[in-house]
Amino acid sequence: MLSQRTLIIKLAHYQIPLKQLSKENRLFLVLACFFVGNTLIAEVIGPKMFSLENSLGFAPVNWTLLGIENLSFNFSAGSILWPVVFIMTDVINEYFGKRGVKFLTYIAVGVIAYAFFMLLLTTKAAPAAFWLDINADIKPDINTAFNRIFGTGMLIIVGSLTAFLVSQLLDAYFFQAFKKATGDRLIWLRATGSTVISQLFDSFIILLIVFYIGADPEHRWSLNQIAAIGLMGYFYKVVMAIVLTPVLYLVHGIIGRYLGPELAQKLKHSAVNLE
Repeated sequence: MLSQRTLIIKLAHYQIPLKQLSKENRLFLVLACFFVGNTLIAEVIGPKMFSLENSLGFAPVNWTLLGIENLSFNFSAGSILWPVVFIMTDVINEYFGKRGVKFLTYIAVGVIAYAFFMLLLTTKAAPAAFWLDINADIKPDINTAFNRIFGTGMLIIVGSLTAFLVSQLLDAYFFQAFKKATGDRLIWLRATGSTVISQLFDSFIILLIVFYIGADPEHRWSLNQIAAIGLMGYFYKVVMAIVLTPVLYLVHGIIGRYLGPELAQKLKHSAVNLE
């Protein structure tokens, strides 16, 4: 077994390469960790549904769209974190281009798929008797509750990953398209514009896969129902993208001060050509 002194020396040795990383590499590493971490957390907490209105202390809006009544802002809990992912995507695109966004998107999809597989595996594991006993107050039992929360269906996994992948790639493309048209000006336009377009697809893809294409005829939603519920989710995402615009500028300010004006401009200009 390693002594404490030997362990400290070895850890110090492995810290040296990190100190030698350039500022842009450190920035990419930090952004990558937050991006992948947030997407994974958003997927894991996704099984919980929450009411936005009740959470804010308001009565449900009970809107009617396309003939579908009593629509309110009831979303997956992952929706709380997705606006953060939007910001991270735009920041990564600003400094590291479409190549950076695509690279991290593929990694995130792989990590999420792996996480879903491991969660599925744990739901199949037999529960320990003492664990059931110390949580006997949970009805019907804690193992059933665990399995219902984390036993996400394969169709939902496919729909979720497909929606995420398509929307991220679209966001990366349109962000750079807006950037080429506006240069370094109007950060809010390329950030909000790319989100408005990409989330239009994200809001409907998962609903179509889970509740229409893959659903049995008895439980299949109508296209009107999918469109109405999708529009509610899309409206929420667009509003959040606009509301969080000041946060986007704040993050850019922090990164700009860290990199310095010259390096920040260099990364921004080179990002346009990174496919």
